[in-house]
This record gives sequence, structure tokens and C-alpha cells, in this order.
Amino acid sequence: MFDRLHAIANRYEEVTNRLYQPEVTTQPALYRALMKEANELRPIAEAYTCYQQQQTRLTEAQEMMADPELSQLAGEEYADAKRQIEHITEELKILLLPRDPNDDKNVIVEIRAGAGGEESALFAHSLHRMYCMYAEKSGFRHEPININETELGGCKEVSFMISGDGAYSRFKFESGVHRVQRVPETETGGRIHTSTVTVAVLPEAEEVELDINPADLQIDTYRSSGAGGQHINKTESAIRITHLPTGTVVECQDERSQYKNKDKAMRVLRARLLEQEQQKQQSAIAADRKAQVGTGDRSERIRTYNFPQGRVTDHRIGLTLYKIDTILDGDLDEIVDTLVTAHRAEQLQNQQ
Repeated sequence: MFDRLHAIANRYEEVTNRLYQPEVTTQPALYRALMKEANELRPIAEAYTCYQQQQTRLTEAQEMMADPELSQLAGEEYADAKRQIEHITEELKILLLPRDPNDDKNVIVEIRAGAGGEESALFAHSLHRMYCMYAEKSGFRHEPININETELGGCKEVSFMISGDGAYSRFKFESGVHRVQRVPETETGGRIHTSTVTVAVLPEAEEVELDINPADLQIDTYRSSGAGGQHINKTESAIRITHLPTGTVVECQDERSQYKNKDKAMRVLRARLLEQEQQKQQSAIAADRKAQVGTGDRSERIRTYNFPQGRVTDHRIGLTLYKIDTILDGDLDEIVDTLVTAHRAEQLQNQQ
């Protein structure tokens, strides 16, 4: 581990020095690549520097313990340095865990109403609102891609993009089935209904990651549809793209410009096709071992929102919080942080 840390520290120093070289500052693409690498290496390099400083403290305290007048003070210094070293060592183990290459990417979130009819569509709308509010609180941007609304204000289907550094790292554990238990407004008998909504979180694919043959695409235009209102397009600006080899269909009708809708639809298509490729590559691993925080499979029930009890339970980590209102207002950090911690713990266990 320490050979690797030494190499990372040297590489970090090399990269930071290169950032100030004229031949780098005049090349924006190279400068951005080196800046990204420096930002990724910095936490490890800084933690390793702290580790080395504490090791020096430990050695000096050990030498001072030979002096009777300083032995008590040196003993306290030695014990504190040892505690710091143990803490930093655990931190370094986490920092050295394999990093998800998608973590820094933008994400495309797709929410679909499941079992429960209109009640499911209404909750799909609530989840859409929750994720948009969480994105704003976290400093990310969100923009709509496609929405299929119901007359009562629900969403049969909604897709949108979350943009910003680290977006995927904060949203990736949301894929799966979200279950809601509550008394619908249309229920006169006061009975609790259970409905489900499916969430898919896809890392945005860059064009260089996936080569799509234009001959494999069928592109259709149509008029936007929805629950009604003055903003419905009178022209055929909505786009439907079908990837013929896989049968993947993507629609976008958010923009009034056909060109903009096509661009958004292609971004979603690339993300879906990249996900399919990654699922193929990971299927062998997933068959051998199911991750503690879930596989991200869209058929896996991951969370229950129980309105009568004011409770939200994440079934993957056994976390229950009695603050459903604040969670639905975008206060997701406690859930996300616990999922990230559980994932790291599982990674550490698998490395032993």
C-alpha cells in the first residue's frame, strides 16, 4: 500500500508542477485533463503527507521518552501520534478503493409509474420534485428531457438530466423500485394503498465512449402531447429515436426546437446503450455476488415511503428515518451518505 501511496504522491507533485508550465497553460484540453487528475490525486496525496508527519512525530516522541524529565510528555505525544496514524491509515484505505469511473459524470434520471395507477403517477411526480430539490441543494443543475403527464398532475413517465461534478456519485444508488404507502385522495374509505415507481439512473455517455452508426437509427417527428395548456407545441418538434439493432426507443418533447429535442434524445440514447454494454460486462460479477447496497437493478425494491407513519425505509441498509416530509423536500444527504459508507465498507471487506 505504501509503495502505491509514494507513487501517487510523486505523480501529484509532477502533475501540479506541469500545470504551471507555458506549454500546458496554452493547451486547454491538456490543462483540463491535468487539473482533473490533480483533483483526483489531491485527497490521497494530502492524507499521505499527514501520515508521514505523524510518523515523524511518533519517532521523535519515542526518542524523547529516553529522557526522564520528558518521558511523561513524550508518552502522551507518542500515544496521540499513534492514534492519528491509525485514523489516517483507515482513511487512506478508503481513498485507495477502486473509483467508479462514472462518478464525476452527469446523470440522466428516468422515473416511471408502476403498479397503482394514478396514485403511482402522482408519486412519480413527487419523486421528480424530490430529486430536483436535492440537486439544487447539492449545487447541481437539472433540466427536463421528456415528461408524460396525467390530467390529475401526475407523471406516467419523466426523464431529466442532473449536471455537475460528482452528480452520478450522489444519485447512482437511487436505481430501483420505490414503494409508497398512503391513503389516496380519491379513497373514500380511508384505506392505505401501496403503489410503486421505478427509477433508473444512467451516467451520461460521451460520444467517444460509444460509436453509434447513423444507419441504425430511425428518427420520427410528432407533435408534443400532454395534459393540455398553452405550451403544447403546434408543430412537429417532438422527436422519437429508435435504435434498430437493440429496439431501444427514446422520446424528447421538452424543447420547442426540433434540433434541441434531437440533441437531448441522442444524449439519452447514448446513456441507455452504454448502460446495456456495462450490464453485459458486469453480469458475470453480479451473478457471483450481490452487493450489500443493491445491484441497481430496476426490479429491486429499494425504499418504502410510508405516509401514515411518516417513515422512509431504505431496505438495502436497514435505515429508517421518521422525516418523510423533509426527505421529499430534497433532504436526501443522510440516506445517500449512509449508502456511500455501506458501499465502501463492502468494498473494504471484499479486499481482505
